[in-house]
Amino acid sequence: MNIYENYFREVIRMLVGYMRVSTQEQTTSLQKDALLKYGVDERNIFADVVSGASKNREGLNHALEFLKSGDTLVVWKLDRLGRNLKHLINTIDDLNKRNIGFKVLSGQGVNIDTTTSAGKMMFSIFGAFAEFERDLIRERTMAGLQAARARGRKGGRKFNLTKSQVRLAEASMKNRDTSVKELCAELGITRPTLYKYIGPNGELRDFAKRVLEITN
Repeated sequence: MNIYENYFREVIRMLVGYMRVSTQEQTTSLQKDALLKYGVDERNIFADVVSGASKNREGLNHALEFLKSGDTLVVWKLDRLGRNLKHLINTIDDLNKRNIGFKVLSGQGVNIDTTTSAGKMMFSIFGAFAEFERDLIRERTMAGLQAARARGRKGGRKFNLTKSQVRLAEASMKNRDTSVKELCAELGITRPTLYKYIGPNGELRDFAKRVLEITN
């Protein structure tokens, strides 16, 4: 851009469109027609050909970089923008912080237009659901950690040995057909770790019993 284009870009509010399809076989024509009809300049439309779950969205990144304060990002449908609810909420929240509007033209979320009071209220509802989802994930994580600790695990970490490795260590220690040093090297553990599972004569210790119970 030259100096005049830069000045024009700073003072004029723009509509910036974003389109996405999952495969090359799909067409963006329906999305593009809707964006053009709404008033988006074809030169200000960015696109990606990636699946909804993909993190690699070069077109979206370029659109977000192109947007300036006072502009509005326009999408055909809500699912064109976000990989998931968390990503969607974070993206729109970032737009709000940059004083950039967000408009959905059709489908679910059609009432989202953060340049209006009603649209901002609709977005706040989505934000509440996102917070609810985060709380559920946090609650399930804590419950999982508590259950893991009750089974003798800390911080969700797994035991060092699998069931088959415990049986191998048990047999080796009972039959004394290999040295402790060689056995530890084969299992990829230290001597103290081995003795948490198996006694000097091949007896199963508490850690080994827990592994066998968990994997049965």
